[in-house]
Amino acid sequence: MQADKKSLVSTEGIARSVLFALGILNIGFVLMICTYLVAAGLPGIIEIGFLDFTLGTEWASTASEPKFGILPFILTSIYGTAGAIVLGLPLGLFTAIFLARFAPRRLRLTLEPMVDLLAGIPSVVYGFVGMLVLVPAIQWAFSLPDGAGLLASIIVLAVMILPSIIKVSVNAIEAVPKEYELASLALGANEVETTFKVIVPAARSGIAAAVVLGVGRAIGEAMAVMMVSGNAANLPGLFESVRFLTTAVASEMSYSSGLQREALFSIALVLFCFIMAINAALNLCFKQGRK
Repeated sequence: MQADKKSLVSTEGIARSVLFALGILNIGFVLMICTYLVAAGLPGIIEIGFLDFTLGTEWASTASEPKFGILPFILTSIYGTAGAIVLGLPLGLFTAIFLARFAPRRLRLTLEPMVDLLAGIPSVVYGFVGMLVLVPAIQWAFSLPDGAGLLASIIVLAVMILPSIIKVSVNAIEAVPKEYELASLALGANEVETTFKVIVPAARSGIAAAVVLGVGRAIGEAMAVMMVSGNAANLPGLFESVRFLTTAVASEMSYSSGLQREALFSIALVLFCFIMAINAALNLCFKQGRK
C-alpha cells in the first residue's frame, strides 16, 4: 500500500510539473510575440508619427512620396467585425439554444457534424465561394458595378464565426446544473421561459467566451475577406471596396522593404493591441453584467 501511495504521489508530482512547464512555455510564447511586435512595429510608428499613422486617411506606400495613413483600415476592421457579430451572434446563439434544448436527438446528430464541418473549412474556400456566389449576387441585387466590398466581407465573416459561437455556446448551456431547470419548472415556468430566463443567463460566461472567440476570428481573418472585399484602401462604405488591417499586411508584405515594411509591422502591432482591447472590453462588460 505504501509503495502504491508513493507511486501515485510521484506520478501526480510529475504531472503537475509537466503542466506547470507547459503553462510557463505558453506564457513565454505570448511574451515573445508581444516583444517582437513592439520591437518591429514601434520604429515605424515613431518615424511616420503616431497621429499621421493612425489618423491619416491615405495609404500610398509605393508612391514617390509615400503616405502611410491607416484610418481607413481601422474603421473597416471595426465596421466589418461589428457587422459580423450583429449578424452572426443572434443566429449562432439561437442555433446553440435550439441544439442544446429543443432539437430532437436525430436532428441534433445531423446538425452537429455540419457545424463541425463549417469549422473545418479553410478560409480560402469561404473566400472562393464568396467571390463566385456572394459577390455576383450583391452586384445583381443592388445594381452595382462590382459586388466586392464591405457588405460581402461582413456576410462571409458572419458565416465564418458561426461554428465558434455555436459550439462554445452549446457547451456552456449544457454545463448549467440540472437543478436550475428543475427549480424553474417547479415554480411554474414553462420550458421556453426556463431556457431564456434561467438557463441562458446562467451560461452567460460561456456565451461571453463564444463572443470573444467570434470577434477574434472575425478581426483576424485575412484570406477570405481579401477575396471578397475588393482590397482597396478606401474609407468604409457598405458597397465600397475596402481593405482590412489584416489584408493590408497580407497583400504587401511579400514585396515590402524599408519604411513600407516597418509600417506593415506597425499595422500588425496596432491590430494586436486592437484585439486585446476589444477582448478586455467584452470581458469587462460581461463581468459587470453578471454583477
